[in-house]
Amino acid sequence: MEHSKQLSSEQPLRIDIVSDVVCPWCVIGYRQLAQALEQTNTEHEIHWHPFELNPSMPSDGQNMREHIMEKYGSSKEESDASRTRLKEAGHEVGFEFNFNDDTRMHNTFNLHQLLHWADQQGRMHDLKQALFTAHFTNNRNISDNAVLADIAAEIGLDRSEALAVLEDQRFAKAVREAEQHWQQQGIQSVPAMIFNERHLVGGAQGVENYVNILEQLANMTD
Repeated sequence: MEHSKQLSSEQPLRIDIVSDVVCPWCVIGYRQLAQALEQTNTEHEIHWHPFELNPSMPSDGQNMREHIMEKYGSSKEESDASRTRLKEAGHEVGFEFNFNDDTRMHNTFNLHQLLHWADQQGRMHDLKQALFTAHFTNNRNISDNAVLADIAAEIGLDRSEALAVLEDQRFAKAVREAEQHWQQQGIQSVPAMIFNERHLVGGAQGVENYVNILEQLANMTD
């Protein structure tokens, strides 16, 4: 990680989050961090970055249970137990997971291109949250460009422009370069949270641990 100047009291904490929309622990980890930021009254700015959990996933996706069982060799019972843990962890941070037998895993390269476009309008954070909800809570088909354009429109972005971005793949190169950058930084799993471009924290740590991390960072800058 590149070193940056130490935080001053006037400078918000920079938080870079490398994540994927189809990663359940990414939304849980972010929600935990958000609660910790609120509890500690930490001035901050969040920057989202792309990571693909399944870059070789077919464009139309795959049944999530089948995918998990193939990828990790887990049984149906283990899959059910994992879903229960995720639902409980989501409930603790106010996020609803609605898994069913038809829940799908998706290729997210197009989503990251749409997020890149939204970032140019200062709306990446809003779109990221809308996509988490669309996928995990509402089971919408985020492999479908029309659905992605609908989601963009629902947060006030231009639907026809969103569709054009997805169809002409104008940000494909930029997203690939961003993904490669973070891989070269050693990011191999998500969520990965980098504070002030120096301190890497992986996984969903829990609200209390994030509070401790934020307090330690504040003490370092006093």
